[in-house]
Amino acid sequence: MKKDQMLTRRRVLLGGATTLGAAGAGAAGLLLTGSSGTPAARPAAPAAGPQARVALRPSAYRLQPLTGYGPPHAAPAPLAVRQEAFVRMPGRGRTILLTFDDGPDPRYTPKILDTLARYGVHATFFVCGEQASENLRLLGRMADEGHIVGNHTWSHPLLTAMSRDGISSEMTRTSKVIESGYGEPPRWFRAPYGAWNRTVFRLGAELGMEPLAWTVDTNDWATPGTGSIVRSVENGAAPGVVVLSHDAGGDRSQSVQALSDYLPRLLDSGYHLTVPRRNTF
Repeated sequence: MKKDQMLTRRRVLLGGATTLGAAGAGAAGLLLTGSSGTPAARPAAPAAGPQARVALRPSAYRLQPLTGYGPPHAAPAPLAVRQEAFVRMPGRGRTILLTFDDGPDPRYTPKILDTLARYGVHATFFVCGEQASENLRLLGRMADEGHIVGNHTWSHPLLTAMSRDGISSEMTRTSKVIESGYGEPPRWFRAPYGAWNRTVFRLGAELGMEPLAWTVDTNDWATPGTGSIVRSVENGAAPGVVVLSHDAGGDRSQSVQALSDYLPRLLDSGYHLTVPRRNTF
C-alpha cells in the first residue's frame, strides 16, 4: 500500500462512527494508540439543536491517562512500545462505551446494574480479582444481563513497577476468577492507573486479552460531587468516547446517582450506549 493510501485509510478510521455509519457500516473501527503525544483535547460541549450532532467528531483512544483511586506511589515508566489495536463500536453514529473499574462491590455494583437494566444499556466492568473472588454472583449477573467483564488485575498495583512474574500473577489469577464467575475468560484488559509497558501488553496478549483505555475520565474516585461527575460525562460526550467511572474502591454513591442522572440524558440525545467488540483484522 502506498504512503498516501495509508494516510488516507488512517484518516478514514479516525473519522469515526458518524462517517462510517453514514456509509452503511454496521460498526465503526477506532484506533487505540499508545503514542507519546499529548492526549487529545476534550471535545467541546455540544450546543443544542440537530446541527450540533453532525459537528461532533470521535475521539482517538490513547493509552496515556494516569488515574485510578488517587495517584500511584511512583510515576509509571514511559511506554516502551507503540500499541495499536482496532476496537469495534457496534451500532451506527453516536456510540459511547460506559466502563466501570475496581469492582464488583456488593454495595454499589448492584445499583449500577439496576440502572443499566432499567434503560436496557450494556456496559463494561473491569474487575479486580480480589473483589471478584468474593462476589462471583455479581459476575454471573453481569453475564446474564449482557455486560462485558474485563481484567483489572488482582489487587490494583502499579504494574510498571513490578517484575514480569508479579504482573503475570496479577493478571492470570484475575482471569481465572472471571472465568469461574462470568463463564468465560476476559477478552479485555485495563491497567490500573493507565500504566502500561511492553510486558503488560505482551502478557495480556498471551492471555487472549486486548488493552482498552478511556477518553473521558469522570474523576469519580475523588468523590467530586454528583454534579461534577454528570458534567464530565455530558461535556465529554461525543461519538466513540469511552467513559471511565468506578463501582468500588471507596464510597461510590455519587457514581451511582450520577449514572441515573446522565444516562437518560445521553439516550434522549440520541447516543447508543454499547460494549466493545473485537475486530478480526
